[in-house]
Amino acid sequence: MLPIDRQQQILTWLEEEGTLRVSDISSRLDVSEMTVYRDLKPLMEANKVRKTSNGISTMEAHSLPADTCTYCLKPATSRRSVQLIKKDHGIEQTCCPHCGLLRYEDIKEEVMQILCRDFLTDMTISGKTATYLIDADLNLNCCQPQVIAFDSRKQAGQFQTGFGGKLLNLQDAITAISKDMQGSGCCHD
Repeated sequence: MLPIDRQQQILTWLEEEGTLRVSDISSRLDVSEMTVYRDLKPLMEANKVRKTSNGISTMEAHSLPADTCTYCLKPATSRRSVQLIKKDHGIEQTCCPHCGLLRYEDIKEEVMQILCRDFLTDMTISGKTATYLIDADLNLNCCQPQVIAFDSRKQAGQFQTGFGGKLLNLQDAITAISKDMQGSGCCHD
């Protein structure tokens, strides 16, 4: 089956079922998950489908409420929320650095700035220069693996001393989150 045929089949299934996991699409089409991701990329770029906490779904005709995470659709009202400022001056809101970094990775060519809040001081900081603490022994009741943003690497290290976890920069944090989620399905299960 050609990529264009697989893409059309994926769109048909999504119209019928609403949301599908990449692993389900892979099984149905009898192709690797990497092939499915390659097939989905042009569909995402054309705004026909998008990643959600449950997998892949069609784009909704209406826009999301301003206080909804554009990645997992949870409320984005906590002080851990992240804003992605796009080159077209649009703003996307995510509920936490976990979703913010994953969404950034999906649309980084469109993003001009990432804004998040320092976990200790609650000050707005640049997500591109922040230090991220992943998997601290602290339950924030949000997406897994948990990600906390800090402006100061020194303060992040002091926090890490008490609560554990790994300190990473932006790109390493994105890689770690993606690797942690690989094969484990939804981060909200």
